[in-house]
Amino acid sequence: MLTYLVLVGLISLCSTEPLRRNRRSWIIDSFDIVEEHPGPFPYELGQIKLDRKYLVEFGLKGKGVDENPKGVLSIDSKTGVIMVHRKVDYEQFSILMLTFQARNKSNSAIDTQLGMEVNILDINDNPPVFQRKLYDVTVNEAAKQGDFIVGVLAIDKDAAGTPNSTIDYKIISVVPTTKNVEFYIQDNGAISFKGCFDYEVASKYTIMVEAKDRGEVVKLSSTATVVINLQDGNNHIPVITGQTGSGNVVEGTNGSSPLKIHTTDADTRPTAAWRVRYSIEGDKGGHFSIRTDPDNNDGILTVVKPLDFEKQTEHKLSISVENEEPYFSCVVKERSPSGLWTVISNPSKPSSKNITITVEDANDPPYFTDPQRKVVLEENGPIGAFVDRVKALDPDTGRPHKLEYSIEHDPAGWFRVDKTTGEIFVKETVDRESSYVTNGTYTIFVLVTEKDDHPPMTSTATIQLYVEDKNDNVPLLKENRVSVCQSDQASSAEVSAQDLDGDPYSGPFSFEIIGDHKEGWSFDPSYGYTVRLVKDKRVHASLYTLSVKISDKQGRFVHQNLTVAACDCDVSPNCLLQRNTQQKVGNGLLGITIFATLMVLAFLLLSLTCSCGSVKSLVQVDNVLEDALLSSNIEKPGTDCMVPTTLLRKASVCQSVKETTIVNDWAQKKADVQQVSSKNVTSAGRESWSRDRSQYFSRENQSWMRKQYQIDNYYQGSTFSRRGSQRRAKTYFINQSTLQSLLTQKLHLMQSQENELLDYEPHLYAFEDNTDKLADLDPIDLPSNEFNPDLLSDLGPAFKKLASICNPGSKQN
Repeated sequence: MLTYLVLVGLISLCSTEPLRRNRRSWIIDSFDIVEEHPGPFPYELGQIKLDRKYLVEFGLKGKGVDENPKGVLSIDSKTGVIMVHRKVDYEQFSILMLTFQARNKSNSAIDTQLGMEVNILDINDNPPVFQRKLYDVTVNEAAKQGDFIVGVLAIDKDAAGTPNSTIDYKIISVVPTTKNVEFYIQDNGAISFKGCFDYEVASKYTIMVEAKDRGEVVKLSSTATVVINLQDGNNHIPVITGQTGSGNVVEGTNGSSPLKIHTTDADTRPTAAWRVRYSIEGDKGGHFSIRTDPDNNDGILTVVKPLDFEKQTEHKLSISVENEEPYFSCVVKERSPSGLWTVISNPSKPSSKNITITVEDANDPPYFTDPQRKVVLEENGPIGAFVDRVKALDPDTGRPHKLEYSIEHDPAGWFRVDKTTGEIFVKETVDRESSYVTNGTYTIFVLVTEKDDHPPMTSTATIQLYVEDKNDNVPLLKENRVSVCQSDQASSAEVSAQDLDGDPYSGPFSFEIIGDHKEGWSFDPSYGYTVRLVKDKRVHASLYTLSVKISDKQGRFVHQNLTVAACDCDVSPNCLLQRNTQQKVGNGLLGITIFATLMVLAFLLLSLTCSCGSVKSLVQVDNVLEDALLSSNIEKPGTDCMVPTTLLRKASVCQSVKETTIVNDWAQKKADVQQVSSKNVTSAGRESWSRDRSQYFSRENQSWMRKQYQIDNYYQGSTFSRRGSQRRAKTYFINQSTLQSLLTQKLHLMQSQENELLDYEPHLYAFEDNTDKLADLDPIDLPSNEFNPDLLSDLGPAFKKLASICNPGSKQN
């Protein structure tokens, strides 16, 4: 093959500047190599020539030489002949790009450099290949002709756009061959059909498809298999073949199945083309339903709403059946040589069957002709009065027969019913204000029983009794005790009334004061549910009982006593509360007096025992509870704690006579207080008692008591502040003077509180208490025996240790 070579370098030889040479680019036309050339190798592809007066050396590099595919081409460095050494695959390398160089042999400088292309010529060496060897699809039997079924695709690796890669599809064979179906394939590989599928004729088709290219020298091809599976469609109508069952239903029952409907279908089971659905026509009352047995397509009729023999003895129904999948029909009428065939379809005619359901009579319960009744009844009506009449019927006979009436619910027990006639009468007085009456309505239930039935059949009627109100209640005060303030001006207090009757027999009420206190008291206003009681300024502080007349809207009235306490509100805002408080204080004063007397006697006995009797030493407790008992002498003694021992002894002995006299006088004064409290104490008497009490507790006595209390406290503090190894052996006891001093101060404090209470204004309480009728009380028995310190020995180790600390005994003496 000749090489077309353009030598641009020749132009430079004719240049007027021989000393100046420019390198130019050479353009060489491409060479062609036939793909899969059979050889023999190597063979000459062409030659590159250069017109030079000096020697040059040729070189070649690029694809096919030193780049993949390596070793395909080579060039003779002296002659420029290009050789081909092996075959090249077009599908791998469609063109080889190389670079040609010519070097001056004298100095190895590049004389010429140009690009070169070697084109690989494609041959038809690749057949078309299908993406899959097997295509498996499922098509519904009801598919229409011309619908797309499946598409096949083949790919040819030869040069695109050439006959070698142009593919033609063709159906080679179809198994089985049926007269009602013909398959065809389009240029793009889409497969469709003409005619009508029939699952019962053929359920599967196997098609062999070929793909062939258009190669000029040789044509290559390949095949694939297409399997078309038919899914049975609903091209057969289900047919009702019969029924089983009596078709009889007992009235008043549900859930029973009187019969079954049997159906056959030629389609494949258990597909949607075979499964059926039933429908019912003529069931106006909605008494029936029908379901499909999934195993055999039977229709099971069921009663869902009870039937009534007395209303209808027979029910005529129409049962129809159809498949879950819609029905289709396809019949080939004409086979056209081109285009789709002519087919026709027939509409479906659902199968149906008429059936009759017979209702059997059963014993029905009696029923009230008017089960909800409302009756108006007067309150406090006469016993035995007629109220109402209920009526029940036996549905089996249509007339009252063998029925018995009774009261099922009557919470207050006010009524009775005639068991034969159903007449209701008053048995007890009806009270509208009863808790069983709600918003003026009282409800009872009447029961009717058909006695001859087994078991007895019953029904219930509801009677709502609207009780008319009567003015049988009088208005009453909500509170019959009030208080007002005593002042130079008029004062008032609120008074309220209520009436159990309803309107118009209740409030608003009229209030009026009658009797002796009419001049000093009045109501403003005097009409309403709550009015104000006004006290005239001439009324003095005291306790009053007013007679009040209260009338309702109908004029029915009542006289009630209203207790009014008039008091000084600067002292207490509520006179009644003040009185109750004073009463409690008086009772508390009596208790305090008794308690104080007992305490005096107890401390006297204890003091006599400690001062005059022999002091026994307590049993020392071992240090078994050292962790439980904490030391109390943790404080250091003060600077003023040094008191002579003789002063302590003198204080414990010298004051006994004086203290005894004080206590005895105090007890006598307490008796006088009790006697004064039980009577009406005048202001003058109260002042006398205050003066005597203040004289009794003179400054001298009070000063002595304070000194004695300080001495005793000092003695206690100095005793408990000592520390040392002999701490448990030290003695201490409460002397008589200390007890007398504490007791005297306690009584003085009590008397001071009592003095404050006695400053209040005295009042009469004769209207509540009657001292003449008080029961005799047993005398107070005070023990006269002396306190025995030996009793402390049985109190346990902890108390022994505590006793040894508080009263060490005579060891120190």
